[in-house]
Amino acid sequence: MSLSYSGRKPVKRALLYALALPALMALAPVCAKTLVYCSEGSPENFYPAINTTGTSFDANSQIYSRLVDFERGSTTVVPGLAERWTVSPDGKEYTFFLRKGVKWHSNKNFKPTRDMNADDIIFAIERQWKEDNPYFKVTSANHSYFGDMGMDKLIKSVDKVDAMTVKITLNKSDAPFLSGWAMEYAGVQSKEYADAMLKAGTPEKIDQEPIGSGPFYLVQYQKDAIIRYKAFPEYYAGKAKIDDLVFAITPDASVRWAKLQKGECHVMPYPNPADLDAMRKDPKVTVLEQAGLNVGYLAYNTTKKPFDDVRVRKAINMAINKQAIIDAVYLSSGVAAKNPIPPTQWSYNNAIKDDPFDPAAAQKLLAAAGLPNGFTTDLWAMPVQRPYNPNAKRIAELMQADLAKIGVKAEIKSFEWGEYRKRMQAGEHQMGMLGWTGDNGDPDNFLHTLLGCDAAKSNGSNVAKFCFQPFEDLVLKAKTITNTAERTKLYEQAQVVFKEQAPWFTIAHAVQLKPMRKEVIDFKLSPFGRHNFYGVDIRE
Repeated sequence: MSLSYSGRKPVKRALLYALALPALMALAPVCAKTLVYCSEGSPENFYPAINTTGTSFDANSQIYSRLVDFERGSTTVVPGLAERWTVSPDGKEYTFFLRKGVKWHSNKNFKPTRDMNADDIIFAIERQWKEDNPYFKVTSANHSYFGDMGMDKLIKSVDKVDAMTVKITLNKSDAPFLSGWAMEYAGVQSKEYADAMLKAGTPEKIDQEPIGSGPFYLVQYQKDAIIRYKAFPEYYAGKAKIDDLVFAITPDASVRWAKLQKGECHVMPYPNPADLDAMRKDPKVTVLEQAGLNVGYLAYNTTKKPFDDVRVRKAINMAINKQAIIDAVYLSSGVAAKNPIPPTQWSYNNAIKDDPFDPAAAQKLLAAAGLPNGFTTDLWAMPVQRPYNPNAKRIAELMQADLAKIGVKAEIKSFEWGEYRKRMQAGEHQMGMLGWTGDNGDPDNFLHTLLGCDAAKSNGSNVAKFCFQPFEDLVLKAKTITNTAERTKLYEQAQVVFKEQAPWFTIAHAVQLKPMRKEVIDFKLSPFGRHNFYGVDIRE
């Protein structure tokens, strides 16, 4: 078929239309797909290696890539910035072969001149590992995960084999080592950007105005209000299905639910258990749920009196009515915890018996410990909701009432979330509530990261400051063995020691619940409780 025009009118019309089109397009709304996530709080910063909270990890994980990743919705390790790797027979040498052509984001301060290479990987490790690295203390010297997992002692050397190959040599074999590099803290930053900002005298900008190689880049951040991201067109795995990602920071769970109902956000975390029935009945909402890889607990500072006495810790465990807390606060979303790892975690020791609720026995133990009339203590309550703790203030009040019955006067304290976490890691509390959602599917991530001696030092994640050699020997030995059955036996023994020593009152394991609008397509629940939006689509 041929088209021909006679006369000048159609040509003139076509020309006018062509000239007007860019102006019309500028005025017309662009049909971009926008997903709004009602997040529960503000990130502490945009440098994942110094964070331990899900709030900060969620904000960071959109921006950065890692050496290896977890497959969406699972604990399986898959290639990331490293397209493949080899491990020596003795388990001490890991050689990572990097993906070619990985592009960096850019911003007003920096335009990259090269793709990701071995220098970036080495920078990401050395920034956390070597105190003489110029970036070691920028933003914070507290590289929580790196230290808590003992990486600083485990790594012997990091070598650049060539521009696209990195070899990490360990002092001893370590079973969870590889999965450790898929965790959020291991997000890789651009060394070229770091060098440029150091030269400009503004090194802190790499953590405030981040550049990564992940699926989204940061457009705007306003603390306690909003984070805006855009899909990175050159992301190595292909552009995201959504164009714009918005974190609408909404601390109150009731407000998050109201926004979800109105369609002002598409996905929300940490619903109030009391709202679940209404959510499940709403025809516009889907509630995804699965058993959570988490634990909520009350940690006793084992270095402070009277909690340096195991009899006192056991007495408090027996004075608190755990089931009443579950019934009043968690409703249908939690199960009582007896171990420091959840029932969904391999090596869970189900043979262990929980401490009974027995106030009379608790009083006898206090008397045996020289405290027949009780004592005065603080009781720290988290200021934020978490799946493992939907209402810490209410739990603290229930605990306070139970403890009063055995003569223990507990003063409830709280702080802003970042401050709360920092002060607890510094060991300022006597008793304090925290919790944990697993990061890599390995029991080590609970038992060593939260209860090992490496993490008991000031600023570590072991907020009980519990360093008990029989326990430590078991979890360290388990790290060096690759046989899962042998590791399981050691971890089962470690849970027995934990229960005998009682550094925590274990509260609950929560079901992971994710209410979302029905127009959201292919959001996958993360076993680690993360919120990652690459791969998610939205029905127009």
